[in-house]
Amino acid sequence: MILYEYPFGESIRTMLRLEHLFDRLGLLMGREDPVDHHYALSTIFEVMDVASRADLKSDVLRDLDRYKTQFMGYRGNPAIEEAILDEVLARIERAHSGLSQMQGKAGQSLAANDWLMSIRSRVSIPGGTCEFDLPAYYAWQHEPAAKRQADIQRWVGTLTPLADALKVMLGLLRDAGHPHMVAAPCGQYQQSLKENRNYQLLRLRINPALGLIPEISANRLLVSIRLMRPDADGKLKIASDTDAGFELTLCS
Repeated sequence: MILYEYPFGESIRTMLRLEHLFDRLGLLMGREDPVDHHYALSTIFEVMDVASRADLKSDVLRDLDRYKTQFMGYRGNPAIEEAILDEVLARIERAHSGLSQMQGKAGQSLAANDWLMSIRSRVSIPGGTCEFDLPAYYAWQHEPAAKRQADIQRWVGTLTPLADALKVMLGLLRDAGHPHMVAAPCGQYQQSLKENRNYQLLRLRINPALGLIPEISANRLLVSIRLMRPDADGKLKIASDTDAGFELTLCS
C-alpha cells in the first residue's frame, strides 16, 4: 500500500515538510560517501529555510500542550492503561521540554558558522561548490568518513529538539484518526465534514497495483479526491472508467 498525506493547514504543511527533510537527513548521515554528506549539508540548509517561519516553534509547543491536556483528562478512566498513559505523557513532556530549551529558531547557532554559511550561499548555484569556489569545503570532503559524520552529527544536534518534538506531535496526530475503506466510483470521491471538527491531516492508503494516483483537495468543509492514471507521457488523467477503493483516515 502507498500512503499519501494531505495537510489541512499551513502549519501542518510546514511540519510535514520538515519531517520529510529530517527523514532524508537521517538516511544520508548514515552513509560514508562525500556526495551523500554534501546532500546531508544541503538538507540541513533546507531545514533551516523551512524552520525559519516565526511561529513554527510556538505552533509545535501549543499542539504538544493540547495533547498533554487531552491525555491528562484520561486519568482515572478504567478503560485506559495507566502505564501506557504515563509513557505517552512522558514522551510529550520530554519533547516539550527539549523544544522549549532550544534557543531561537532551529539552526540559529549554525547561522553563526561562517564556514557553513559560505557553503549555504553557493549550494543553490549549479556547480557552485566546486573545489575552485570552496577549497576548504573540497578539503573537508576528503576527510575520513568518520570525521565528516561526526561533524554532521554535531551540526544536526542543534536541530534535534525540533525533530524529536515533530516526531511526537505528528505521531499523536496520526494515531488520533480512525481508518476506514471508501469507494470511489468513476474515480471520484467526496465527503462533507462536520463544521465542529478541526481536522488537520488526511491520510490515504491505496494499492499500487491499481496504478492510480490520488489528486487531493480539502478544506474545513469538504474533502474531494480524484483518482488519476498517468498516460504514456506521465500526464495525469482522471480514471473515469474505473471504480476503485482506498483507505481514508481523517486526523484531528
